[in-house]
Amino acid sequence: MSRLTGPAAAAVAALVVAVTAACGGVDEVADPAATPSASRPTSAADRDEPTPTPKATPTPAETAVTSWGPTEAEVAQAASIVATMSTEARAGRVIMVRVAGTTAAAAAGEITDLALGGAILFDDNIEAPRQVRDLTAGLQQVATTTGSPAPLLVGVDQEGGSVARVTAGATELPTYMTLGSAADPALAERAARVSADELRAMGLTVVFAPDADVTIGLADPTIGSRSASDDPALVAEIVQASVRGYLGGGLIPVLKHFPGHGSVPADSHETLPVQTATVDELNARDLVPFRAAVAAGAPSVMVAHIDVTALDPGVPGSLSPAVLGLLREDLGFDGLVFSDAEEMAAVAGAYGVGEAATRALAAGVDVVLMPRDAATAREAIVTAVAGGALPAARLDEAATRVVATALWQARLGAAQPDLATVGLPEHHQVAYDLSIAGLAVVSGPCTGRLVGDTVQVVGGTETDRARFTEAARTAGLPIGPGSVVRLLGGTTGGSGDVVVSLDLPYGLAASEASTARLALFGRTPDAFRALVDVLLGSARGRGSVPVQVDGLPATACP
Repeated sequence: MSRLTGPAAAAVAALVVAVTAACGGVDEVADPAATPSASRPTSAADRDEPTPTPKATPTPAETAVTSWGPTEAEVAQAASIVATMSTEARAGRVIMVRVAGTTAAAAAGEITDLALGGAILFDDNIEAPRQVRDLTAGLQQVATTTGSPAPLLVGVDQEGGSVARVTAGATELPTYMTLGSAADPALAERAARVSADELRAMGLTVVFAPDADVTIGLADPTIGSRSASDDPALVAEIVQASVRGYLGGGLIPVLKHFPGHGSVPADSHETLPVQTATVDELNARDLVPFRAAVAAGAPSVMVAHIDVTALDPGVPGSLSPAVLGLLREDLGFDGLVFSDAEEMAAVAGAYGVGEAATRALAAGVDVVLMPRDAATAREAIVTAVAGGALPAARLDEAATRVVATALWQARLGAAQPDLATVGLPEHHQVAYDLSIAGLAVVSGPCTGRLVGDTVQVVGGTETDRARFTEAARTAGLPIGPGSVVRLLGGTTGGSGDVVVSLDLPYGLAASEASTARLALFGRTPDAFRALVDVLLGSARGRGSVPVQVDGLPATACP
């Protein structure tokens, strides 16, 4: 069972006590006449000036912070807002949809008609930073027509690496595994802060990152370099730092994919993955980063569509009271819980829209993410409450968390950065620093020039080669017949004078290089700039491969 109701009720009670105390207690104020006139300061009345209105001192109830972020007063305010909503409005508030088009007008009808609580943007919603800011501002304006004083939660998948929806004009960050290779929490926090500042400048309020998944290597077909490492303790350290960076920029981070998607051999976009690990095994590996982040105050978690056989065989975790109980009770998480996208095959293939939505809420989820049909999902929630299949208190609790998070974020991110923040040179410097810190030399010289006067780039994608060529020319390294730099775009090996893995490092073990093998963990412009500097000997890669690869050392450089 979840535990918001108790703290929320306590916050309301405390708030009433605080207001009563603020209005009373006059008899306890010292008599000014009892103060010797020689030492008593002159008052405004003595100086014939208007008496200033005293500022109320925040009470403990107003400033006490929950374990997951909002103040108790914000939770109490959210509860009072939810209390004024109809069942239909509460049901809409716990749904986050994928919107259509690049303007708010395309999504206006669904948001207002269903009183939805959130929207998530994808590639087809995004053209440029200014357009995204106009879109998010428009969505917030549309939301005001529903009558709720709390803003929408507007989110995006922006992990870095292969999962980044906002690219044009923004600073591209390399894969999360780069952070594991760098093993530098301060740099992880800086990277998250860069992302937060840019997303907030565009009006986003929620980021579906970081990945708290612990990868198991080649047997992990879904997460891969989206995970920092196969070392649970290292992942935990990097995830905690990322959460600090996002929150420092006023953005709500969502840990994913509980209880861990990096150790299952299937993709929940396509089927229901089966997690066969015991609870003890999960505690020793997959749950370590989640437990550490929750203890450090992470505000939100996404629950994956994974069949955890040790807890609830055959049931997706996002619909399972046992899996949500593990998060709520064992990990002690009181914050906002998202389902993974309910349009994914792991859920949509076996459950109807309405059943999936109501089962997720009944299990303990607070936000039903991306149902295939929001109207059907909302109607099913309303019907389930009316019929008693979904307790009204559970819907109230979920809606209260959504509204409290929105109120908190509005305060946390009130100082929205200017659009000029997006793509700042200093942000690109952070991306470059991250790539250098994470670039691992697994064979060959640790310092000095690795290529001749000219280089020939082969392998990778057309975009990879174009980005490498641009970085080389900018650095004064001619492209032409010469040292062969082979880019590995996947997990298959190759040969060259220098062989560079761009994403996952596994192909390096089967590669032959006459000079060096490098693991870059990124294919962004700044990552290629870092690579070229290492090839020229003007910078040194400082990373260490953060996953076990048979036949491959973590680094050749101490």
